[in-house]
Amino acid sequence: MSLKDWIQESNNIVFFGGAGVSTESNIPDFRSDNGLYKKKYPYPAEIMLSHSFYVSHPKEFFDFYFNQMIYSDAKPNKAHLALSKLEQMGKLKAIVTQNIDGLHQMAGSKNVYELHGSVLRNTCTHCQT
Repeated sequence: MSLKDWIQESNNIVFFGGAGVSTESNIPDFRSDNGLYKKKYPYPAEIMLSHSFYVSHPKEFFDFYFNQMIYSDAKPNKAHLALSKLEQMGKLKAIVTQNIDGLHQMAGSKNVYELHGSVLRNTCTHCQT
């Protein structure tokens, strides 16, 4: 049985995804040869994304965050659009994603669970705006 057959026969699909879904939208992943974890920074990328680094090095954290994590020109790609279509057809019940880019929602998906939050809902830790 092919993937296409499984999709056609199913009405209870949950999609689990991560950075690879958004690479076609020109958002780099983390672990590939061109990923964020392979690039040279003053500190390892996984450290620079940590809360403790944010607290101890806020300038470096925000420089990294705004230069490496925000892609305001990114648009949903064929994968995002196909998943949205499956949801509209009643086949896809949810998307569980590690992505923080909001592209699933931009493509029209409604039932999206973001494991790592979203860059679209940042708030100030001091004033909450």
